Amino acid sequence: MIPTNIKELFPILNEKVNGHSLVYLDSAATSQKPASVIQTIDEYYKRYNSNVHRGVHTLGTMATDAYEGAREKVRKFINAKSIEEVVFTRGTTTSINTIAASYGKANLKAGDEIVISMMEHHSNIIPWQQVAKATGATLKYIPLEEDGTISLETVKEVITSNTKIVSVMHVSNVLGVINPVKEIAKIAHENGAVMVVDGAQSTPHLKVDVQDLDCDFFAFSAHKMCGPTGIGVMYGKKEYLENMEPIEFGGEMIDFVGLQDSTWKELPWKFEGGTPIIAGAIGLGAAIDFLNEIGLDNVEAHEHKLAAYALDKLSSIEGLQIYGPKNPESRAGVVTFNLEDVHPHDVATVLDADGIAIRAGHHCAQPLMKWLKASSTARASFYVYNTEQDIDRLVEGLVKTKEYFSNGF
Repeated sequence: MIPTNIKELFPILNEKVNGHSLVYLDSAATSQKPASVIQTIDEYYKRYNSNVHRGVHTLGTMATDAYEGAREKVRKFINAKSIEEVVFTRGTTTSINTIAASYGKANLKAGDEIVISMMEHHSNIIPWQQVAKATGATLKYIPLEEDGTISLETVKEVITSNTKIVSVMHVSNVLGVINPVKEIAKIAHENGAVMVVDGAQSTPHLKVDVQDLDCDFFAFSAHKMCGPTGIGVMYGKKEYLENMEPIEFGGEMIDFVGLQDSTWKELPWKFEGGTPIIAGAIGLGAAIDFLNEIGLDNVEAHEHKLAAYALDKLSSIEGLQIYGPKNPESRAGVVTFNLEDVHPHDVATVLDADGIAIRAGHHCAQPLMKWLKASSTARASFYVYNTEQDIDRLVEGLVKTKEYFSNGF
């Protein structure tokens, strides 16, 4: 059950923007933070700020316990087998870059294939482009169906015995599509490939079980799930992480340093060179506590309900084009659209004047924009703190925007 006072738990949602109550519909970019997360980070800096893994004093021990305690919370949250499989990074982008630069470059050669989809975020395209250039491998794309979904029959045609890596986003940040990554992982494994999942847009909204998905790598960011910016997670099966080299070298990730060579710590610390993002990890742990208290099943059901309500209401606006599948059960709480003859940046600007925050642009998905035949789009994305009243405000604002530009402003 979503608490009836949910908005009161997020201090920023009590703010006024341009004289209006804030309606925040940009959670796919970054979510807002509940007071409990803010207080947890504040308490770390006020009470036990210290470095981890190296101090024997009380503050160092407290910081280490909280940091490693957050890792255990992450492990349970995604059902990893052990904490050795949970690496803290700066976010999804860093996680995928690490997988590509370490596993990809060491295991690919000319003639091999990397398979991704047409809907990927730039952070799940560019790292693979770089690996393909460095190794001579070929980068292939899974084409999309007319409604923006992925067909498993098409996946079977694209993935071959030459495919070594398949990397697909769990939920699209533009179309809201929930991809069948478990089934895609099965196809990848049948062809001898490893499966990488970009979980940036799924982990905050759906219950994720990496063992059930049987993915080999999984990446996500804290700031999209009520946690702080600058911290994320790279999950990897132990057998893969053990055989991968770190890509950052320095303090804390070493076992022994000689004049000509060095050895690394055991998992997961060999991938966490330098002082880690301590407050961020502790804040992520608090965000997981918050989401667990509400229940991910409740979060998912709430967002499906909001998506269905939004699709229904927005469809009534003449001249508004909605992208992605029409079935709300096939998508998360993201609705991307364009208003006829109005640039999405103008739409966002007019809505902002009424205190409504949406995103406009290419959403770091330029290949998908080209497929949609749009240079940019507007996007409203929902989270646990949004309500049907927020969507009503959005619809009123869009009707007002349409009238404004129809009258030649």
